[in-house]
Amino acid sequence: MSSLPDKQQQILDVHASLINMVVHASHDPQLRPQLSQVLKASADNGWQNLVLRIYKIMDGERSDALLKDLDEEDEIIIKAILRGLQDPSTLPDPSQAKANPTMAAPGIAHMIHQASSGNTQALTLLSHMAEQMSLAGGDMTLLSAIIKKMIDGERNPDVLCKGMGAQGESLVNSILEELARLQLH
Repeated sequence: MSSLPDKQQQILDVHASLINMVVHASHDPQLRPQLSQVLKASADNGWQNLVLRIYKIMDGERSDALLKDLDEEDEIIIKAILRGLQDPSTLPDPSQAKANPTMAAPGIAHMIHQASSGNTQALTLLSHMAEQMSLAGGDMTLLSAIIKKMIDGERNPDVLCKGMGAQGESLVNSILEELARLQLH
């Protein structure tokens, strides 16, 4: 992976959780409902073209036609998913992901919402994600430690953001905002 140019690696790092989730859900149909929640949130946030391609991959398509008319970022993500399906050792490490609230918050919030409603698959995915985050250090390690609190209903940002830097606080606040929206529905 280190042979990739910086821009490509940054894109892979930011989207590592999604890429891994798609590959794992492709192999385990029980994970698909959680992936669908994340994809819905991604589509709602303007990633419709990428989401459509991911659904095609989930339906078994593997052709180069998937790459047609994609912007550079979407193409890098789709290529990483296709590589990961062929060789899981090529999957980007989710612990390298940067805390990008606009990308991570909706997916994490949807999984927390599902897990707090008793969905064991969402709880399993969050557990794996938290384990990877705990290895990343800094705000990601702190975030991994509060996911259980959020599943259990904690919504006080002062409690959840204790010890975090600005980027971690921003991510937690974005997750809390998304959780509030989900509770209204």
